[in-house]
Amino acid sequence: MVSLSPTRILNPRITQPKEGVRQPHALATIITMSEKTVLITGAAGGIGSATVDVFAELGWRVLAVDRRELGRDLPANVEFIQTDIAEPANIEELAAIVQRLASAGLDVLVNNAALQVAKALADTELDEWEAQIAVNLRAPWLITKALYPLIEMVGGAVVHVSSVHALQTSAELGAYAASKGGLMAMMRTMAIEYAPTVRVNAVLPGPVDTMMLRDGLKRGGQSREKLEQKVLLKRIAEPAEIARAIYFLADNQQSSYITGQSLVVDGGAMARLSIE
Repeated sequence: MVSLSPTRILNPRITQPKEGVRQPHALATIITMSEKTVLITGAAGGIGSATVDVFAELGWRVLAVDRRELGRDLPANVEFIQTDIAEPANIEELAAIVQRLASAGLDVLVNNAALQVAKALADTELDEWEAQIAVNLRAPWLITKALYPLIEMVGGAVVHVSSVHALQTSAELGAYAASKGGLMAMMRTMAIEYAPTVRVNAVLPGPVDTMMLRDGLKRGGQSREKLEQKVLLKRIAEPAEIARAIYFLADNQQSSYITGQSLVVDGGAMARLSIE
């Protein structure tokens, strides 16, 4: 572990293995270290954690970023960088770390970190508005801006995790919806400006089994079962399903001709006319 306050790095490849935890074969580690590199923000959350797993299982070197501890053992090809991307100074430090860890280029950037404060716009305080904009919109701009040279170096891709709230939203989520709508608009501009070398797209999840959704259900007094009945597929998505959509847009083979697009992954929730 290297301390770079307020940012710190945990690299499982150089820490002592825990007793009883299976370690990867040495050859597998060598192969993994030569593979493509992805940086994922919000790596401790439901979608972020699942996205780390999807990339890691496919042999990518993963730089996982979050302000919280991941709280689990990590594969040998995952390096954890703990920092709060709401602070621009921390993003500068993060960029310097990534430039050292991925000097040969960054193949994919996944801007997934998110903050949601549920309040009516009339009751939202300035600091609550700014906190959501800082994490959901400003941080993706600053991180992408700082790491663009590394992404361009290898003709990589950027995937922003927005939300269906960017298209249709609910009461008391005005600031969150505004930040996610802004992220979609910024994604399209990045796609224009970064073409033809770097592809930029967005995933818009619908209801996903995460802590953010569970908190929302408690707050609104709605049952999970009632929400599921509003979705055409009659269920809430697992985080891994969103992670696979992120991987699809990240992979230059599967989505090589897709840029500037928003992929809605909501089980058909938005397909039905709202007044039906």
